Amino acid sequence: MKYYAGIDLGGTFVKCGIVSEEGELLIKDKMPTQRGRSFAEIAGDMARLAGALAEKAGVSLSGAGVGSPGVVDSKNGAIVYSCNLNWRNAALAEEMESVLGVPVCVTNDANAAALGEQFIGAGKGFRNVVFVTLGTGVGGGIVIDGKLFEGFRSAGAEIGHTVIRMNGERCGCGRKGCFEAYASATALIRQTRRAMEKHPESEMWKLCGGDPEKVDGRTSFDGMRAGDRTAKTVVKNYIGYLSEGVTNLCNEFRPEAVLLGGGISAEGDTLVKPLSELVDRKVYGGTDYAPVKILKASLGNDAGMFGAARFAMLRAR
Repeated sequence: MKYYAGIDLGGTFVKCGIVSEEGELLIKDKMPTQRGRSFAEIAGDMARLAGALAEKAGVSLSGAGVGSPGVVDSKNGAIVYSCNLNWRNAALAEEMESVLGVPVCVTNDANAAALGEQFIGAGKGFRNVVFVTLGTGVGGGIVIDGKLFEGFRSAGAEIGHTVIRMNGERCGCGRKGCFEAYASATALIRQTRRAMEKHPESEMWKLCGGDPEKVDGRTSFDGMRAGDRTAKTVVKNYIGYLSEGVTNLCNEFRPEAVLLGGGISAEGDTLVKPLSELVDRKVYGGTDYAPVKILKASLGNDAGMFGAARFAMLRAR
């Protein structure tokens, strides 16, 4: 049996787990990233954390994988640019290998999460999945025939930046009408506040204590459950926007499953059921021949850790 370290590099914490080829998690731990330090210091500490956990678990590592925010050159194991870490052209794999003594590979953190869910999460058993995270932005990753799709120079799979509405809301990327500008948690909060401004009688005002700054991704769903008509409209429209982007992904890649992660996915069936119904109606050619399941992701914050380990396993083959 071979064992791999899966490392999720975040701006606040570094999480690491030792994972077997069969997906068993032997041990995990985390450490503060301490972003102000040099790249070499952080890379060295990541390698030492992985080594210490393997020793504690009583196994030898065959390799290590890292999921990192930003633009990643996975072929060479380098971080091209990460605003979260303020790194440019950082040779992360090379630096870690010099300390850890085993092969290290690196991919984007959203890609790693997608691979983790396909490996041992909600996508287990499927060879083709699309993972969509509904958080501050819309991110995710694509797994085709059991392998991560990264595009040319690992720069692809930016699924949040496909336009679903020409000349629509301005996105942080500079374009207008992006999927992210309509289906992220940030977008849902904006949609909720606008609806509340137009409808001062809405129950949602009570739910946020009369303070629009306290509106979050749950406010409209909570209002809908309370029977508020304005909230019902917000949720209906939001799921409609989400269905446009998900349908596009289904038409482009025809996965066996679309997995939903991120904060909004916590709504579970309240989100998944109506979304599935809309996508089934909209997807090209219908779903009788090639149905697409829409499922809530299951690994939570551990998805990137499992996916980074899986990435290392696939690279070792």
